[in-house]
Amino acid sequence: MNGHSPNAWEGSRVMVIGSMGFIGGFIAEASLECGHPTYLLIRPELASLSKASTIKSLQDRGATTIYVTNAYLGSIKDQDVMEKVIREHKIENVISAVGGASIADQVKLVNAIKAAGTVKRFLPSEFGHDIDRADPVEPGLTMYKEKRQVRRYIEEAGIPYTYICCNSIAAWPYHDNTHPADVTPPLDRLQIYGDGTVKAYFVAGSDIGKFTIKSIDDNRTLNKTVHFRPPSNLLSTNELASLWEEKLGYKLPRVTITEDDLLAAARGWF
Repeated sequence: MNGHSPNAWEGSRVMVIGSMGFIGGFIAEASLECGHPTYLLIRPELASLSKASTIKSLQDRGATTIYVTNAYLGSIKDQDVMEKVIREHKIENVISAVGGASIADQVKLVNAIKAAGTVKRFLPSEFGHDIDRADPVEPGLTMYKEKRQVRRYIEEAGIPYTYICCNSIAAWPYHDNTHPADVTPPLDRLQIYGDGTVKAYFVAGSDIGKFTIKSIDDNRTLNKTVHFRPPSNLLSTNELASLWEEKLGYKLPRVTITEDDLLAAARGWF
């Protein structure tokens, strides 16, 4: 394990797991901006690959990088290693932003948090819809079931938590298997869901990071589900399309995406 020295303020130490991902990166940046001693659990191979410059940038801003060089390569699957990391660095807030393949592994992380005894708040990997209210189909259904299992495990273990729900996190609605980081407003045509009148909240990744960090020191969010719903960000696809056309200065042809189209696309991913 190595890294840079933490910030001078030791009031609320934050460890971000998955900081090299889309949401995790915004959370790590926000944690540093807010003055938290920030620890990043990094897979060793990333330091020599495409994420090396990102890691160095976060280190230069004060982040402490933790490389776990055991068989799991920094995976949260290793309960003993995670417990050691948390206890050794006196971590008080653990924020997980791991991807779908690692969602179920957070059970081991919960065990490590409980055994370490220093953590005051755990934020599991969520940052989408409220999984206890949503009713998805595959491929989302399997991941939602795993997230629900992690929630129940956290609650049964008595770990202080906050569940973050951001709803939509893309610059533009999409119906294919594109990562949110790669979604950009269209230049050739507008794809409209149904009649285009259903509204959703769209929250920028940078704001998700800031709101998440604010929530960890707010007693009102303890053992609660927090929804990020900026009133001005509640928009339908028709409204988004009109706003985008105003920016472009011209109209785009509109293509309707039906419910059957969405279900067919989902079956294709699964």
